[in-house]
This record gives sequence, C-alpha cells and structure tokens, in this order.
Amino acid sequence: MRFPFALAGLLVLWLMLNQTLSLGQMLLGLAVAALGAWTLRLLHFPAGSVRRFGAALRLTTLVLADVIRSNFAVARIVLGCSRGVTSGFVRIPLELRDPYGLATLACIITATPGTLWVAFDEAGGTLTIHVLDLIDDADWIRTIKGRYERHLLEIYR
Repeated sequence: MRFPFALAGLLVLWLMLNQTLSLGQMLLGLAVAALGAWTLRLLHFPAGSVRRFGAALRLTTLVLADVIRSNFAVARIVLGCSRGVTSGFVRIPLELRDPYGLATLACIITATPGTLWVAFDEAGGTLTIHVLDLIDDADWIRTIKGRYERHLLEIYR
C-alpha cells in the first residue's frame, strides 16, 4: 500500500466521527479508508519524503506555540481590547518549491488565527498572505522565512 498513513488516518477519522469502536463501524471505516487510499494512488502524487524528523518536530513545536499565541492575539482584537487594528496583504519571496513543503506552509499559515494564505506565484516564487493585525511587513517576512520556510527547506530538500 502506497499510502499507509492515509489509510490509518482515514480509519481513525471515520471512527472518531462515528464515536464508536464497534466491529461494524471498524469494517465500514476500513472499507472507506481503503477506497480513499486507493483514490490517492490513482491521482499519481509525486513521491515525497520527510528527510529530517528532528526539524519536523521543531517546526511542529513552533507552529503549536504560534497558534496558541495567535489565538490570544485574535481574541483580544475580537473582544475590542486592541485599538487601531490594520489588516493587509504581505508578499513574501520564497525559496521553497517542493509541493509538499508548500502545502505544509499553506496549512501552517491558514491554521494560525489572524493569517490566511491568499496566493502563490509559482513563476516568481512569491507568496501572498493576509494578516489581520499588520504592523510591519518586514517582520512577517522574517517570521515566515525564518520560522517556517527554513525548517521546511530542511525537511523537504
């Protein structure tokens, strides 16, 4: 099987959504997961692999900390504790070109409250994000390149 993690993940998702570990739901979930993994195989995804698990663990820790911090920052904005919030778009030049690395970066940015992946210009390698509380473009460029892209290049290069 080419996608064992997809099979396992889909099965676990099925069981969590149905909130049961009954034999019938396990068999049905296994059938749905096998169909999903088979469909992924038909899509002919390019081969990808994580080369540095230590870097992946460090990145995961950074992302979790950033998501928690951003939740509090967005909550302050929503509750009206912050004044003069200015949102805007930031264009970030990226070295990262690996499709799995870009997909991971898209998930990180979109999962972090207050930020959203808007577009990626493949020809120029420029990422555009929207930031809810934009104070300094250069700070966001340093953050994305230094905290995320650096680790993703190490993982996927």
